[in-house]
Amino acid sequence: MSDVTDPGGLAPARADGTVVRPEDTRYSSLTIGHNQRFVGRPDSVRVVHGTKQVVAVVEEAVRAGKRIGVRSGGHCFEGFTFAPEIETLIDLSLLDEVRHDPERRAFAIGPGATLGHVYRTLFKEWGVTLPAGACMDVAIGGHLTGGGYGHLSRRDGLVADHLYAVEVVVVDEKGRARTVVATREEGDPNRDLWWAHAGGGGGSFGVVTRFWLRSRGVRSDRPADLLPKAPGNARRRTVMYSWDGMDEASFGTLVRNYGTWYERNSEPGTPACDIWGVLQLFHRSGGMLGLISVIDDALPGASERLNTHVDFLTAGVGATPVIDTDQVIPWMSPQNWPYEPSGNYKHKAGDLRKGYTDEQIAVIWRYLSSTDYHNPAANLGLSGFGGQVNALPADATATAQRDAIVKAVYSTGNWEGGSGAEHLDWVRSFYRDVYAATGGVPLPDERNSGSYINYPDVDLLDPKLNDSGVSWTTLYYRDNYARLQAVKKRYDPGNVFRHAMSVELPS
Repeated sequence: MSDVTDPGGLAPARADGTVVRPEDTRYSSLTIGHNQRFVGRPDSVRVVHGTKQVVAVVEEAVRAGKRIGVRSGGHCFEGFTFAPEIETLIDLSLLDEVRHDPERRAFAIGPGATLGHVYRTLFKEWGVTLPAGACMDVAIGGHLTGGGYGHLSRRDGLVADHLYAVEVVVVDEKGRARTVVATREEGDPNRDLWWAHAGGGGGSFGVVTRFWLRSRGVRSDRPADLLPKAPGNARRRTVMYSWDGMDEASFGTLVRNYGTWYERNSEPGTPACDIWGVLQLFHRSGGMLGLISVIDDALPGASERLNTHVDFLTAGVGATPVIDTDQVIPWMSPQNWPYEPSGNYKHKAGDLRKGYTDEQIAVIWRYLSSTDYHNPAANLGLSGFGGQVNALPADATATAQRDAIVKAVYSTGNWEGGSGAEHLDWVRSFYRDVYAATGGVPLPDERNSGSYINYPDVDLLDPKLNDSGVSWTTLYYRDNYARLQAVKKRYDPGNVFRHAMSVELPS
């Protein structure tokens, strides 16, 4: 088959891509994701090198009636890209360009580019960055389409808030694949497709083959002005406690202080939005729990401001920290970007508008301090949110959680071997009991803001685990879901792109 040249500037590529079938030695490496609970068995994996290849592969699969799955980095919490029904798996990992596009006054980024590659390229070439996640090997494709957040989100909003345009391969009602470029420009007839990809999640509308990133309101043509400035150094305060010195009162004070600080310091535009932190509450069998807080060290009074923040979080805890460090670390130092090992795990999530109630804190203590369950990796992670994320209205992009101040992740951590039934039962019971007052889920109300589609959890489809009477679509999308369904109907009328939690066609 002849070579074709992709108009987006990628290298010449074969029209059918690289085809990897089960007998190929590469197959097993391409059919397992970061969450190794899930292993796919597609007829073939198509490693593509350009947009024209994606069009050809999609059209071929549709003609043959084959179920399509799409992966960029393989970090989905659930098995969406490795489900047994997937027959053609499109691998976008080699679409990893990161370049300045002067015509669009934006940075063109391929969906297979890992966050590490994106960060390093933007930083080294232009001194800019994105408010994306801390895990360097996550690919931007799924991360951005679900919204994307990280260290700098309180200062700079979601990654999706900087999305200017997206190139998507879609399929019409006759089964023909075509490429659409959608921008955030008000007059763009495809603007709703851009909107849906700014937080609506991956795998619902088509195959993204390119993003263009430029911050809102930028008028400059200079690349160094198009995205947020990267910090030079990060000042980081780490405070860790031993479980041996922690009683229920001390634990409750720490958790309560964390929620209270973010309740009082998450209004958009306030100086406190420069501070970001995580409270990592490991199970007692892990031995330790504590917090990490970060600020750009170049800011006036950075050290004093960070210490005041930490003093508030730790006030009245009583227990003596076994670790208390204050470090200044270059922004791109590996110390700022923790390695996240792959393995078997289950994560469940909820967005908080306010800190936990005393009743919820008692539940959290009971599960994390229990001595009849042993798993050093099990944890509840609380990450600071809000700030500039909440500067936009809930319908500005598909991400509806524009009123949350903290993100919570309830996790088994990684386990090795076996079904993990004990760990799955533990995390499901933990989550259900924390949200017992709202049907076992973070029902959007004055305290909860639902959940985050990049943290998908198929349990929320199960009425035995979600007895709130509210659909999972409300938990993730709230009032934005009907508009997402309209985009689905227009750009994927045949429901070609689907998985267990994809946007459904309107009935």
